[in-house]
Amino acid sequence: MVDNSGTATTKKVSLANIVNLANVGNLRAANNLADLADASSARGSLGLGDAATKAVGTANTNVLAVSSGVVDLGGNKLEGFDASIDADKTANHTLVASDNGKVIVMNKASAVTVTVPSGLGAGFNCSFVQKGAGRVTFSASGTTINNRQSHTKINAQYGVASLLAYADDTFVLAGDTAS
Repeated sequence: MVDNSGTATTKKVSLANIVNLANVGNLRAANNLADLADASSARGSLGLGDAATKAVGTANTNVLAVSSGVVDLGGNKLEGFDASIDADKTANHTLVASDNGKVIVMNKASAVTVTVPSGLGAGFNCSFVQKGAGRVTFSASGTTINNRQSHTKINAQYGVASLLAYADDTFVLAGDTAS
């Protein structure tokens, strides 16, 4: 056995001696890097920048807390970002979870179908642009698509529509729609 100084010893093996030696050279999470000679350098090596030393909250200089996937901006605006625009779709498309929040451009000369499957979850949303002449039709698959006028299509070329799941597997289609 080796003691704290690194010297071999003949100490009796006991739980107390093992626990005492286990902490030599190890970091303790509770110390938040305070047991390092240069915590600032360690934070830099971890890529944390100054985030590790900021307060959690909603002020301009705070780090935001995320709880259960919910970000509380404390009433502040979320601005200065662009929507993710998916490459032109030139064939039928079945929505997938990674389409959430995207703008999907449908570009086909003939009719094209967007299938809305079950399992995308409440809060799923995306927008569609009918760039081509081919009319975009939305088809439910294990889901319900509601529209105040019972429309299921984008009205015409350059029309825009949005799809929002306000409950699991229940969507609203809104925008420049037609039957």
